[in-house]
Amino acid sequence: MNLSANTITCPKCKAEIPLTDAVTHGIRAQLEQEFAARQRKLQEAVEAREAALAERQKQIARAEKAIEQQVADKLTLERKALQAEAREQAKRDLTVELQDLRSQLTDRQQKLADAQKTELELRKQQRQVEEKAQALELEVARKLDAEREAIRKQAAETATEAERLKLAEKEKVISDLQLQITALKQKAEQGSMQLQGEVLELDLESQLAGAFPYDAIEPVSKGVRGGDIHQRVHTNTGHDCGMILWEAKRTKNWSGNWASKLKEDQRAAKAELAVIVSQVLPPELKHFGQVDGVWVCDFLSALPLAAALRHGLVTAAMARLAETGKAGKTEELYAYLCSVEFRQHIEAVVEAFAAMQQDLQKEKRAMEKAWAAREKQLGRALQHTAQLYGGIQGIAGQTALPEIKALELPAGEPPSDAPEAPVP
Repeated sequence: MNLSANTITCPKCKAEIPLTDAVTHGIRAQLEQEFAARQRKLQEAVEAREAALAERQKQIARAEKAIEQQVADKLTLERKALQAEAREQAKRDLTVELQDLRSQLTDRQQKLADAQKTELELRKQQRQVEEKAQALELEVARKLDAEREAIRKQAAETATEAERLKLAEKEKVISDLQLQITALKQKAEQGSMQLQGEVLELDLESQLAGAFPYDAIEPVSKGVRGGDIHQRVHTNTGHDCGMILWEAKRTKNWSGNWASKLKEDQRAAKAELAVIVSQVLPPELKHFGQVDGVWVCDFLSALPLAAALRHGLVTAAMARLAETGKAGKTEELYAYLCSVEFRQHIEAVVEAFAAMQQDLQKEKRAMEKAWAAREKQLGRALQHTAQLYGGIQGIAGQTALPEIKALELPAGEPPSDAPEAPVP
């Protein structure tokens, strides 16, 4: 149908029919109704589409919120689990350390009690010796006074030569008794010094036994040559590494023949090393050093020096064990143990032990502080990682990124308040 401005053409006969107002008015009204109906349908479809889109956006927002809540809950559970595990591990470590410290404290207290008991017994014996000496001195003084009085009376009664001879005899007795008194005083003083030395030996023996449980600490019997204590050095596997001969001196003055005497005892005992622990050191030494091939130290440096010497013997024994069968190694080892280089190494090791003990306490405090800071940093890092990953997943879509097991809930355990999946 050809529709022009004023006529229409019939599609069959091709005749042109003029358009009148009546005809055009009806067509126009019909077209306007159809256009209005289509416009209403289109508006309704647009509004329905917008409503569905708004509902979809609400569902997505609720899902994102639920996912964020799930991630936050899981992070909280993971953080609590990590903190609980860290606390349990720290508690186990502290429990083991406390048990070890308590065991050491119990051993030290027991050894201290034994040493105190021994010292009390020795002091008691010392007092008894002093009391006996004082009683003997008093008795002798009384006898002397009585003898003098008798002599005076007898001398007054007679002045004969025979009486003078008797008087001389009495004076001789007095002189002999005075010499006996002097000898008894010297023995009493010697007994007191010997008692102090025995207390020092017991204390040194107790410290060595407590510091080196694998070694055999054997005191030397009184009256037997060979120092005061034999320390047979053993490894934790029981391998014999040699002997250290200890001599304890508690006197007011240093004697120059102690080192040579101990060297003879060292040869007799076949000990690799010899140490004198003395209250007074030679003027040229400070804390510890060597005198004529013998180690000399004060009481405070005894254990560090023992640890250093023991380390040298163990190292040398392991070297001997590894070099078994090679000629000349024994002489070289002995020469090395007696050399200035070995002494310098021992001095360095002793100084290092003292410094390490101080540094250990500092490092322990610093590590505890660093652990606490790292725990807080780890918590913040996990929290920010989860938030960053959740934000990216919310923008790109839940299925656009791969799953991270550490940030997901276990399979089959969805949260109770999780919304249903929106229908696309």
